[in-house]
Amino acid sequence: MMDTAQNPLDSARQENIERILEAAERLFRHYGYGKTTVADIARDLGMSPANVYRFFASKEEIHQAICGRMLAASLHMAIGIAKLPLPAAERLRRCILDQHQLTVETMLDEKKVHEMVIVAIERDWHVIEKHVDRLHQVYAGIIREGIEAGELRQQDADVAARCFGASTVTLCHPQMVAQCLMKDNRAKPEELVDFAIRALK
Repeated sequence: MMDTAQNPLDSARQENIERILEAAERLFRHYGYGKTTVADIARDLGMSPANVYRFFASKEEIHQAICGRMLAASLHMAIGIAKLPLPAAERLRRCILDQHQLTVETMLDEKKVHEMVIVAIERDWHVIEKHVDRLHQVYAGIIREGIEAGELRQQDADVAARCFGASTVTLCHPQMVAQCLMKDNRAKPEELVDFAIRALK
């Protein structure tokens, strides 16, 4: 029988990775991504830079892992909403409006966090593309259930999910949210989501 117990070495490695990511995120938030070095992260942890490089090849790789964690929290939230016993339209509405709120609170509230996100977007890391694909899968699942329930019209759920995501991107993309927030000549979040949902009906 295969031993499913976690290898102590793997456990220790994961613990070190988490410690490095937590220290790096704390320093990025405080000083900014650009002003923080691997040496700063190592110093904060009481270890040598060489030891940090045993786990991450570069500061960019550390940053990528942190952004991956932030995006995972966003995806987890969307998956939770998708499972709620609510009409499809209401679940889609909540997915976008809750994501918008998370973007405002987590990525814009602190200037240094916003810098981290902008760097990630500009480099077009695969973690962001993967995150967008996974969100579209969540939307597609909700749309399929809405079609089956007769709430939404017959259509290709995957195409509809991509179009729904594109039409509401200004509410979830940090740079666009930052530019549109509190401007009177832009649609309110609720108005834009309702408009996108009407296109599915």
